[in-house]
Amino acid sequence: MTVRPIRIFGDPVLRTEADPVTDFDAALRELVKDLEDTVREPGRAGVAGPQIGVSLRVFSYNVGGVVGHLVNPVLSDFEGTQADEEGCLSLPGLGYETVRAQSVTATGFDQYGEPLVIKGEGFLARALQHEVDHLDGRLYIDTLVGDVRRQALRELRRIVPR
Repeated sequence: MTVRPIRIFGDPVLRTEADPVTDFDAALRELVKDLEDTVREPGRAGVAGPQIGVSLRVFSYNVGGVVGHLVNPVLSDFEGTQADEEGCLSLPGLGYETVRAQSVTATGFDQYGEPLVIKGEGFLARALQHEVDHLDGRLYIDTLVGDVRRQALRELRRIVPR
């Protein structure tokens, strides 16, 4: 079992758009295994490649006791809205109300290159959106607005060493 360390805010890999996976080979399968081992740690709902320092479009999730992964995900069919507190392993100790779609469809591939579709509702929809944001070089704090955003940025300056 390989639990990889999580990259923390300030690491440039978190702000870089991840590259598409082009080789569905043993190296990808090892990466997926590491992502799934890492997301199995208590309190974790998702881990994206960039969060473990790998700039590839792949993530794992652990929602409701179901662990899975998606390679080269594309989100569609956004419906409804939900607002709930959201946190991030790369922004430890922070959590802010974040608006996301209530349901979403994620299409992509499994680790062998087979097509995969995940229809997410509620917390799973939130996790899928959060992880795809990581693959696009975005963090959930980027979606915050107004006073909540200012508060989050002040708190980040306080807790992140420069």
